[in-house]
Amino acid sequence: MAQSSSPSASPPSNPAAQSQPAQPETHITPAQAQELFRSVDEILNFASQDTGLPLHHPVKRALVSRDQAMKYIEGRLGSDQDTQRLNRSALVLKKFGLLPRDFDLQTFLVALLREQVAGYYDPKSKTVNLLDWVDADVQKPVLAHELTHALQDQDVNLDHWLKDGPRSQKKDSDVQDDEAVAARQAVTEGQAMVVLTDYELEPLGKSILDAPDIVAAMKTGVTAGSPLFSHAPLYIKDSLTFPYTYGLDFERTLLQENGKDAAFAEVLQRPPLNTREVMQPAVYLAGEHLAHLQPPKLEKVLGKYWKRVDVGAVGEFDVSVMVEQYAGENVSKQLWPQWRGGYYYAARPEKASPDSLALLYLSQWAEPEQATKFAGLYAQSLKEKYKQVDAVRSSGPVPPLSAGVQVSIADATTQWNTEDGPVFVEPHGKFVLVMEGFDPATAAKLRQAVLPPASTP
Repeated sequence: MAQSSSPSASPPSNPAAQSQPAQPETHITPAQAQELFRSVDEILNFASQDTGLPLHHPVKRALVSRDQAMKYIEGRLGSDQDTQRLNRSALVLKKFGLLPRDFDLQTFLVALLREQVAGYYDPKSKTVNLLDWVDADVQKPVLAHELTHALQDQDVNLDHWLKDGPRSQKKDSDVQDDEAVAARQAVTEGQAMVVLTDYELEPLGKSILDAPDIVAAMKTGVTAGSPLFSHAPLYIKDSLTFPYTYGLDFERTLLQENGKDAAFAEVLQRPPLNTREVMQPAVYLAGEHLAHLQPPKLEKVLGKYWKRVDVGAVGEFDVSVMVEQYAGENVSKQLWPQWRGGYYYAARPEKASPDSLALLYLSQWAEPEQATKFAGLYAQSLKEKYKQVDAVRSSGPVPPLSAGVQVSIADATTQWNTEDGPVFVEPHGKFVLVMEGFDPATAAKLRQAVLPPASTP
């Protein structure tokens, strides 16, 4: 899915400053600005030594006002590919129940950026931008984070790398592109979080590898200090923090297991392919790559009266948030590591309103029991997504589940009527097929098209 995952201009762009007390709206003096400018070179050298990434040339620096910073970040928000993808997928997120139906995503992100704006590196102008209204000492840890991005940019051309990956790596399919972008962003932000943490720990003679309590505090600080952020939908909160928190854990694992080169230069050449590899670093280290679930040409199945709206991957991160929202964090932690692939396909009838949407979602799981559990959780969520949910068909009992969580598919119902049309939630062995808003005849054609032959009833 669109990894709100992580628009590069989105908060929390300043993980360190969020843990600091709010600063009064004053302006640093010219002497303080010059001292801050001089510190750029010192911190840049620290970041280069900490990462092993070479410093090829000095980094330009500029002091910007709040208005200048907001103009840049709002422009980035409007043009950033990942953010545009998120906005195009807002209807899909609402259909999944991950956003309230009246949630204005663009307005929320702009307001959050205005609240959270911090020092930032601009890969187009190759400039690190410092803030004229924030105390210079508060900005130095932020510089450690942002100057890591400058080193990444000098090494791999950051914008191109985030969008397309390393030139030596074959570009993933369009369906899986969101997942690959989210994974690469977790690498860039995770590396920057490592350097920020090491910079904060250096006066104590410690590093990220021997201060686990500090690491936990840094991760907690990513979400601290923002009333607006604290009231955001779970999916938005988790997807915006994903590259910082999971990225930090991923990078720390690489650093601990295989050393500095593996955690910095090498992973830039061979980044993880999806959020599963970020959330489970052992999977990445073992080189275990999932075969992608790819949708067939559903345009041909649906015919000319349906128009495709969006298609994309539903990754392990997306599933973790879905299950947490449906059943809580503990159940989510049990289930999401068993995910083995998924995609969605959204369409609407040719003459339907822009807000109308039908959704197909196919997921694969390690074992049939886990597929059944997820189907049950998804079915139970329908009452939260729709005002009217009426059972239509039953197909026998659902087997009991282990792990202390008893989940049924609403008395084995697999079809419901809602105010938005029929809904089907069907476990088929290791697969779960969800179809929302397609009439039964169209659903039958889609079922036949997307399920592997052995799973088709």
